[in-house]
Amino acid sequence: MTRPTRLAVRAVILHEGRLLLVNAYAGRTDLWCAPGGGVEPHASLHDNLCRELQEETGLTVTVGAVCLVNEFHDPERDFHQIDIYFRCNVLNPAIAEGWKDPEGIVTHRRWVTRSELLGLRVKPDSLATVAWQDDGAIAYDPLEPILR
Repeated sequence: MTRPTRLAVRAVILHEGRLLLVNAYAGRTDLWCAPGGGVEPHASLHDNLCRELQEETGLTVTVGAVCLVNEFHDPERDFHQIDIYFRCNVLNPAIAEGWKDPEGIVTHRRWVTRSELLGLRVKPDSLATVAWQDDGAIAYDPLEPILR
């Protein structure tokens, strides 16, 4: 039986020239992504994103426009995910020391400059371009294989 495609929402948050990233896998810092996660039914995409940001970082955001749609899959397993990225604003970017994701997935968070981002392993590949190029367009990343 084929598993349904998973829908997730993610936040592109720039504050003072720095982008917020979180670790993609529990306890690991060799792959980074924008914060966010799976959509729960009967809640708007915006509400889901605010919930995910609160869980992963403790931050409260205002959700803006969609800036990227990315999809990835695991060609060896029955997994396909579509991420919708929204530009978000945060008034207070300070993440409380010792903040814990209740699900235990996000264990590391960091604010990075564009030059720092270039030295990291980050998904999706287009994140840097999208984050620092706010021309109002919506980018689309076609199907990428999942990285582990």
